[in-house]
Amino acid sequence: MSKLKRSLFHPLPMGFMMIIMIWYVLYLVIATRTIPAPLETFNYFFRHLHPLVIHMGASLMRVVVAVVLAILIGLPVGIAIGRSKRLDKVLSPLLYIIYPIPKVAFLPVFMLLFGLGNVSKVILMLFIIVFQLMLSVRDGVKDIPPHYFTVIRSFSARRKYLYRYVVLPAILPRIFSSLRISIGISLATLFFAENYATTYGIGYFILSAWMKMNYVEMFSGIIALSLLGSVLFGVIDMLEKRLTPWL
Repeated sequence: MSKLKRSLFHPLPMGFMMIIMIWYVLYLVIATRTIPAPLETFNYFFRHLHPLVIHMGASLMRVVVAVVLAILIGLPVGIAIGRSKRLDKVLSPLLYIIYPIPKVAFLPVFMLLFGLGNVSKVILMLFIIVFQLMLSVRDGVKDIPPHYFTVIRSFSARRKYLYRYVVLPAILPRIFSSLRISIGISLATLFFAENYATTYGIGYFILSAWMKMNYVEMFSGIIALSLLGSVLFGVIDMLEKRLTPWL
């Protein structure tokens, strides 16, 4: 019984049930084809699960590649800026100028430089994630109390142990928080980017359904997009619990 209660009151099922309730109320109140019935939409979703999974897989591949590249670039650069005052003075002003710019404005530039395929879309998401990650990592390194470094140096520890046992544990929570924010923005941007020269992707699927005025199909795509986001957030939560057990 206790396990059943925990599963029912888990944030994800609760949020899902609340969305369904709000959706159903809007369907009854507005009474228009634009908002289909939840049951009809879910029936369509499960009947067309195979093509939806293909579109979700294409979008997931783009997001995962962008996240991996952002970590490989943003993590060492952010640590370097946080540890070096000279680098901080040189690079931080550049980050402050680039970070607030809506990155979707660069999509035409990336398409001209890298073509209309997956490369330009991945680079656009990389552009979104990497600067957020750099700033979070930099701030996390700066917030480490100086005596932590003094203690580990007193043991004549190698530099790699300083990063392994002091820097990385301190910045991991900030990395996961940054990834949550960045992935949410990336999915919104991906929806826009996948409408150009793309035949697979959940953004393409939703806009294609909208142009056909097939609103049941469109809402099925929105459900698929929300599931994709939930899966990514679930993976981040799982990794955070495993890699930061002290929180």
